[in-house]
Amino acid sequence: MALIRPAHGAVLLDKDGTLLRNVAYNVDPDRMHLMETAGDALRILGATGMPLVVVSNQPGVALGCFEESALQAVRHRLAELFSLHGVRLAGFFYCPHHPQGAVAQYAVPCSCRKPLPGMLQAASSVLGFALQASWMIGDILDDVEAGRRAGCNTILVDCGGETEWVGGAWRTPDFVVPTLADAAQIVAGKRVAAPASFVAGQA
Repeated sequence: MALIRPAHGAVLLDKDGTLLRNVAYNVDPDRMHLMETAGDALRILGATGMPLVVVSNQPGVALGCFEESALQAVRHRLAELFSLHGVRLAGFFYCPHHPQGAVAQYAVPCSCRKPLPGMLQAASSVLGFALQASWMIGDILDDVEAGRRAGCNTILVDCGGETEWVGGAWRTPDFVVPTLADAAQIVAGKRVAAPASFVAGQA
């Protein structure tokens, strides 16, 4: 009789504005800096034993701001930043597309650009974790929608990244917190938080 193993999840982190300070279309490792509480958050999340995965829209490729190959340096720098806080980057997944892009091969509609869930589903397939046991953490509602469509638990880090506040059934997070460290404490079970009953910014 085969053993039934419990589903193991991962923590999926948006990059710009959630994990890193938001510098538009940046691929320069020297300009990549963690958000104020991100170091603490990484240590807390690392202690859970869950894989830590970065999932990021990178429309700068489609818009002609930089070559896709430049994202290898971004992946390397992310791994360095994680390592500085004693944790491992399990994966870096990105979407290089944008429907209004200037580079023809990337100027296409796709299923991997958040708020669609394709990038999260790809990460699950490659790394072998269960989306239903995973957490999607981001600073805008497109992150929340991608996570909910993929079947993840969702946390919105309401630190000013969201400016449009377009709501909807898919865009209501499970939790809303002010910092990434607060989100990490929820994931780790170190903080009791009430489920979100409203979308922050719309009260």
